[in-house]
Amino acid sequence: MATIEYLRTDPDLPPVGVVDRRPITPVKKGIFGAIAVLGAVAWAILAVVRGESVNAVWIVIAAVCTYVIAYRFYSTLIQRKITKPRDDLATPAEILDNGKDFVPMDRRVLYGHHFAAIAGAGPLVGPVLAAQMGYLPGTIWIVVGVVLAGAVQDYLVLWISLKRRGRSLGQMARDELGLVGGVAAIVGVLVIMMILLAVLALVVVNALAESPWGIFSIGMTIPIALFMGVYLRYLRPGKVGEVSIIGFVLLILAIVSGGWVAETSWGADWFTLAPVTIAWLLIGYGFVASVLPVWLLLAPRDYLSTFMKIGTIALLAIGILVTLPVLKAPAISEFAISGTGPAFAGSLFPFLFITIACGALSGFHALIASGTTPKLLEKESHARMIGYGGMLMESFVAVMALITACIIDQHLYFAMNAPAGLTGGTPETAAAYTNSLGLSGPPTTPEALGQAAADVGEESIISRTGGAPTLAIGISEVFSQFLGGAGMKSFWYHFAIMFEALFILTTIDAGTRVARFMLSDSLGNFGGPARKFKDPSWRIGAWFCSAAVVLAWGSILLMGVTDPLGGINALFPLFGIANQLLAAIALTVVLTILIKKGMVKWAWIAAVPLVWDLVVTMTASWQKIFSADPKLGYWKQHSICQQAQEAGTLCLTAKTPESVDAVVRNTFIQGTLSIIFAVLVIIVAVVGALVCVRALRSGGAETTESPEEPSKLFAPSGFFPTAEEKEVQRQWDELAEKPTRTPEPAS
Repeated sequence: MATIEYLRTDPDLPPVGVVDRRPITPVKKGIFGAIAVLGAVAWAILAVVRGESVNAVWIVIAAVCTYVIAYRFYSTLIQRKITKPRDDLATPAEILDNGKDFVPMDRRVLYGHHFAAIAGAGPLVGPVLAAQMGYLPGTIWIVVGVVLAGAVQDYLVLWISLKRRGRSLGQMARDELGLVGGVAAIVGVLVIMMILLAVLALVVVNALAESPWGIFSIGMTIPIALFMGVYLRYLRPGKVGEVSIIGFVLLILAIVSGGWVAETSWGADWFTLAPVTIAWLLIGYGFVASVLPVWLLLAPRDYLSTFMKIGTIALLAIGILVTLPVLKAPAISEFAISGTGPAFAGSLFPFLFITIACGALSGFHALIASGTTPKLLEKESHARMIGYGGMLMESFVAVMALITACIIDQHLYFAMNAPAGLTGGTPETAAAYTNSLGLSGPPTTPEALGQAAADVGEESIISRTGGAPTLAIGISEVFSQFLGGAGMKSFWYHFAIMFEALFILTTIDAGTRVARFMLSDSLGNFGGPARKFKDPSWRIGAWFCSAAVVLAWGSILLMGVTDPLGGINALFPLFGIANQLLAAIALTVVLTILIKKGMVKWAWIAAVPLVWDLVVTMTASWQKIFSADPKLGYWKQHSICQQAQEAGTLCLTAKTPESVDAVVRNTFIQGTLSIIFAVLVIIVAVVGALVCVRALRSGGAETTESPEEPSKLFAPSGFFPTAEEKEVQRQWDELAEKPTRTPEPAS
């Protein structure tokens, strides 16, 4: 067999793909062997060494080495045995190109869009909250979980959607599982999606509230992205490098000018916004971003923010390697066993695995991988780089977030992440509270907490829950040590806040668009006049579904913003459970398709993470529903506050009768949703198991893959083109310059 194969679909056109089968060289084998040994040493140090002398560098080394080996070998195994990409086949983006939702996109820009869309609050908030259990459990779950579960799910969901004209997860469940399982999946996915988007938006609100610097800088990214979209489509098509440099310069200018604006009287007046106001602005932004053409705002904004995301995380990794910070959190804390942590209640199992969601395994990613991304993919071979590789990058973000939470003083960490009902909201009461927790290190003082806030240009950092402010403190701590000194802490803190808000906003706009796709598909199943909803080009349907989606998650967002229990503390466990239950639905659909296609030998690749996910999420759901601990159980909280409401007294952290009413209402909603989520996922899992058993007995079954069509586009298969691919690209470029012959678009 030839080591280099050129794929042709038209004898009059250059090749549409290049397949490279050259074996790995001895030098590369040696390099990968050295990486594996270095990673093993790092893991051994993290697992064995105890005390306060463990350096954060070892976490970075262990994670990076594991990612390199996993991508090179495990994802290649999945590609060769399951996905088997063919670049001579047209993707949905090529077949259905409509210039709005289906657009063949440069793989580098699409990597940025996909990474930005999946990398929302989860890899930032979850690891920061989970740091209360120590650094070791979180590190293991983030790194091992992404290799065997998270990246596998993202890659395989992208693959099955790619083979079905970019169909949404809910619709694929309906097609593959039948009516009962499909309806349960569609309802579950849509309802869960609303919770996920609301919590993501809530983190943005908490990060930007009363922050004129952050509001101005984030607002400026919208016109910058619009300019980039027009530039890349009309002014200088294909000039990705040019627009990248321009966008990066404008982005840095937006950050720096945000500091200037915030120091002016008019800037402070105009851009200092209350949480409820920011919530309404996010609702409006979500609608507009979801109905505009994907090339105009969504893709360039995600690509732009990816510079900021990957650049900041890479710089943070370099900063850790330079400054060598020591981990101040213990390897495993007492809260991991007692389950009484202030940041969130619950023991290590199962709550660590739902709190750290997006960095290891995230059902939300399945919505992106079956939403916007498969509609933009140029070539089937790009799915591995974007699906598996994109998730590894997000996992690295989660690792960095965990490190930043573990290198800061633990008294400061808990003062920031415990709700105001525990800290009292003042430096004096917060210092007394954290000193009562029995943490390692010297006790803190009100002056120390006040100075920590002053160092980053904030009035207070007490009970700044949600994870984002804690991560910003950690980033400012590392950056200020090797870039500018202590005087730059304020700049780096606000830079980090904007960095985090960019992360999450790109998830909100992409998530709203994906939810619109799902709702359209679902309404189209009713037939009759509703069948028009299945047409992605029908703009009235797009506007209607977008409005319905933003109103749904917007109402939950407003509930969280005004929640007396601390919206993020109350909603994040529900977010984590919902997110992981969504992953169970996605993995069930993937496993069912693998069994139907006769890939029984390799079905364990999806089955192992599915079984683990179901065990974790069902255990967590049971505890949140039935636990008699008021810190844990939604219905126990509801019962206590309902009795207080009837008696005219206060309850839990509610300080007013109105707050008691809000707790009663919110805990009822949260408890009810927990039950609904669990029941729907159990239905999907049972139906999926029955479909798999029938397929095994019959030796396979029909799937709903779309008919194959030949491709007439070329793109390199990897991030960087090979010499052979550069030559083929030159042939296509020459062909495009000839006025007498241009390739015909695929029908």
